[in-house]
Amino acid sequence: MTRRRLGDRLLTGLMVSLLAISLWQIGEGSWMVAKARLAQYLLQRAWTRALAGERTPKPWPWADTWPVARLQVKRLSVDVIVLAGAYGRTLAFGPGHVGSSAQPGNPGTVILAGHRDTHFQFLQQVRLDDRVDLTGTDGHTVHYRVTDQRVLDARRDGIPMVGDGQEVVLVTCYPFDAVTPGGPLRYVVRAERIN
Repeated sequence: MTRRRLGDRLLTGLMVSLLAISLWQIGEGSWMVAKARLAQYLLQRAWTRALAGERTPKPWPWADTWPVARLQVKRLSVDVIVLAGAYGRTLAFGPGHVGSSAQPGNPGTVILAGHRDTHFQFLQQVRLDDRVDLTGTDGHTVHYRVTDQRVLDARRDGIPMVGDGQEVVLVTCYPFDAVTPGGPLRYVVRAERIN
């Protein structure tokens, strides 16, 4: 085999390897988005059952979560089902309700968490005075108005809770365009009840 043929084969092998790695990475990223969208479809069906009175309607047989609310921001065409629990396995499918916070529709602070690159990606476009609607499983919708947006450091900053009033706090990782997930910074949007 000539030196040139060997070089051509190595170059071809390298190009095929790079193409395979690129396709794998694209597929990996696409799978996350596709899973999130399919989950919202299945969650919509479970949400319908929740509104009909079913206590913990699982969106798929092996699910360890269920719909607890519906979050809408009409100006941004956002309409997502919120799940019980704000754990990694839950947030892969939709935003999650932080269990230690108030239940949707009850007095106090309702805290919802979501991934910055899927269900809560819209938070970077939220503006002060935007309306946020949160519907509980009883079918009652509470309307909120965005009053504050800020970046907090999870290592030292907490989310203050209101006692008497009603508010919803939306939390996601920050910055939105970070290459690596996690990190200590959180983008926090606070909205107060208006009705």
